[in-house]
Amino acid sequence: MQRADLLDQIINSGVVSVVRAESAEEAIKIVEAVVAGGIKSIELTYSVPHANDVIANLVAIYKGAGVMIGAGTVLEATSARLAIIAGAQFIVSPTFNKEVAKICNLYQIPYIPGVMTPLEAQKAMEYGSELIKLFPGDIAGPAMIKNLKGPFPYINIMPSGGVNEGNISEWFRVGASAVSAGGGLTAPAEKGDFGAVKSNAEKIMSAYKSVSEN
Repeated sequence: MQRADLLDQIINSGVVSVVRAESAEEAIKIVEAVVAGGIKSIELTYSVPHANDVIANLVAIYKGAGVMIGAGTVLEATSARLAIIAGAQFIVSPTFNKEVAKICNLYQIPYIPGVMTPLEAQKAMEYGSELIKLFPGDIAGPAMIKNLKGPFPYINIMPSGGVNEGNISEWFRVGASAVSAGGGLTAPAEKGDFGAVKSNAEKIMSAYKSVSEN
């Protein structure tokens, strides 16, 4: 039941923050800011230097705090296994990789692969993915969720790319199970303004709560 419980936590959190940074220290500061802003699911990308160590540190910092720490931009099975050993509670990829799916299934960790077409969505589900990432979301658009739910009415979809507080309601209106927010949310960190990152997180969580309560 571990994977089901972890998946429920991701979906119930509503918003996943994608964290990219130039250093491990910057990544941790970004995570601190978005968590302070109310976001409870974090996707720490493998583009962050020493990503495995950062994941392990974050898992230790937020143990028992209800914060989910996952690994993103995972392209192959070795990275997936190392991330899981470090404590990652979910794995996200920009595309589908069957070997990553197998590793995640073995360790009972949710695998959220990026898909763009019905064929990719079907293959991901065949390999056990119960939540798929619509990527790039700003290119696919909200209508893609509605179209995918025609042949796959039971599919759980998380758009990633271009999601913000201004359009989050539209994504959930067409059937998104959760959303993923990245560059727009954390952009102020590039100038060292982590207070603005926290403010952005508060805004998107406020928008999410407005949608989920209606």
